[in-house]
Amino acid sequence: MQPRLTQITPFVPCTSLAAQIAFYRGVLGFALGYRAENYAFLRRDAVAIRLVEVDATVDLAHPEREGSFYIDVTGIDALYQGLRPGLDTLPPERVRAPFDQDYGQREFHVADEDCTLVFFGEAIRA
Repeated sequence: MQPRLTQITPFVPCTSLAAQIAFYRGVLGFALGYRAENYAFLRRDAVAIRLVEVDATVDLAHPEREGSFYIDVTGIDALYQGLRPGLDTLPPERVRAPFDQDYGQREFHVADEDCTLVFFGEAIRA
């Protein structure tokens, strides 16, 4: 059998593990799979995220520390509507509603508790 890559799981630094777990579970619908003192593994469908708590003095909102990741989805508008109750609890500047990109993707964006930008995207069918 030929080796193949099957998934990428980003490590996302955070200054409050509890706050980030609450965000990813409560707002984005992830399930907590494992938690240790400064680490958590969360999953939703085939997508997983690993949260790693860093010292609270680290400014993760600083442009040099900005992080982001992209989650490819199907049914992006339905996903967005399903997440609306949680997204509506966030400040408006942390959420960008679905829109079409010139490069053929429909996307929405959400900033987490430490300003990591989470992109959700689906190919626009012709």
